[in-house]
Amino acid sequence: MSRFKRAGKVDSQVGFRTEKTEATVPYGLLKAARKSGQLNLSGRGLTEVPQKVYRLNTDTPEEAQQNVSFGESDRWWEQTDLTKLLLSSNQLTQLSDDIRLLPGLTTLDLHDNQLTSLPSALGELQELQQLRLSHNQLRSLPVEVCTLKNLCSLTLQQNLLESLPEELGQLENLTELDLSNNHLNDLPSSLGCLICLQKLNLCNNKLSCLAPPGMKLLDCSNNQLTDIPASLSEMLAMEQLYLRHNKLCLLPKLPAPVLKELYVGNNQIEQLEMEQLACLTAISLLELRDNKIKTLPEEITLLSTLTRLDLTNNDITTLPASLSLLPNLKVLLLEGNPLRGIRRDLLTVVYISKCCSRFEKLVVVNYTLVTQRVRVTLYVFVFSEKQALNIPDELFDAAADQPITTVNFSKNQLTTIPPRLLDFQSSVLDINLGFNKLTCCSPEICNLLQLKHIDLRFKSFPEVLYQMVSLETVLLGNNQVGVVDPCHLMRLAHLSTLDLSNNDLMNIPPELGLCISLRCLSLEGNPFRTPRAAIVAKGTDAVLEYLRSRIPT
Repeated sequence: MSRFKRAGKVDSQVGFRTEKTEATVPYGLLKAARKSGQLNLSGRGLTEVPQKVYRLNTDTPEEAQQNVSFGESDRWWEQTDLTKLLLSSNQLTQLSDDIRLLPGLTTLDLHDNQLTSLPSALGELQELQQLRLSHNQLRSLPVEVCTLKNLCSLTLQQNLLESLPEELGQLENLTELDLSNNHLNDLPSSLGCLICLQKLNLCNNKLSCLAPPGMKLLDCSNNQLTDIPASLSEMLAMEQLYLRHNKLCLLPKLPAPVLKELYVGNNQIEQLEMEQLACLTAISLLELRDNKIKTLPEEITLLSTLTRLDLTNNDITTLPASLSLLPNLKVLLLEGNPLRGIRRDLLTVVYISKCCSRFEKLVVVNYTLVTQRVRVTLYVFVFSEKQALNIPDELFDAAADQPITTVNFSKNQLTTIPPRLLDFQSSVLDINLGFNKLTCCSPEICNLLQLKHIDLRFKSFPEVLYQMVSLETVLLGNNQVGVVDPCHLMRLAHLSTLDLSNNDLMNIPPELGLCISLRCLSLEGNPFRTPRAAIVAKGTDAVLEYLRSRIPT
């Protein structure tokens, strides 16, 4: 009898069928994870989490089953429970209930996958402190996640969430919650129970009402808010509030004693009322651009701590005399308003009359707003687009003894930073040296202690900038910068905007993801291969999360 007949029915597809095989993880990684307690499997194209990962702390290692002697470094019986599991930037569509076999996890990173749901077993990871779920396809959050009492950070941006469980308020230790770029129509009332919450991002949803707790930073931009509920007045620790691109008709009443920055641009605000202004007792930056404001009330003087006021693109025709009484105002933006009764040349520039004639129209020392009774002066020093090799001393002399706040020397042929910038060390806030031929940055610039923003063009990241701890904005786009040092950047605790677009960066160091103060990181137009363009296109949060996931463990 033929051996084929003895074998019974023959499968005609034998040799052609492709059996499903489980994704594998290099044994060396698993072995190292048992010692370190950390396992990084980001960006490996995984479609599922291998069983060996789930069972890392339950199965006996292979070396224990072999008849070999062990050195001090190979004591498998002294293994450490897995505490950090990074699975970002894969192609995972689901997570198994076997995740419960890793109860020691404190960090679980699943961002940038294709997850459509989460297992209830997540609720058994009671040691979990960070759960990163952004850039997936989640439509709901399992209620079991709300039992994670130690959870401090929950990131869910760029999903498809339409609602949240009412039990969310049970996350009593949560300090950061990012729900931006979802489809949320409302928020659970229990959100007010999150007494430790400091950062809440709700931008780009479909919210029409708001009931958040007290925190330091709240971003509700790009929603459909028409007013702000009374519960917002309980946010006594609030320092920054973003309400851009909503449908607000009035400036919100915010009795927040430490609120320093309020952004309400691109709304439908028509008037500013004394009751709202009186609440802003500590405000430093007030953005009201792209609204429908027609007049400024005399009560604007209540904002005694204001340093920057942006009224760009409104319907303002006149300015109150009381504007001159704001003692700390440094920047006033009024472009795009139909102002009357103010000489246009005074709104635009006032030239230094004591400059010698050949420089007469090359410097602007003050932006001056003139009303019938008073004059408000904001000091600006401009010498740009002259192709000059240096800035003449006559111009510095003309600006002497003036509290210059802004300097613009862009589009010249400067090879060094003018040393006489130190003449303004007690007042200058903004410097633009873009499109020159600078090759280095003098350490003396560190003496500009008030400097907040600087625009430069270099072939390398100037070392001296790492020492300027007050910097908030660094614009180095369209240069030839090839290397950036993230360890030094982390010293800049106030740095919120870093533009490195269109440079020569061949790689982006993963540690850059630890610069948590960054709200805007521009990396487009560089020749690096990772992070991928698709991740860069998702924005700053996605890039920083990706970089953190690539930090060697």
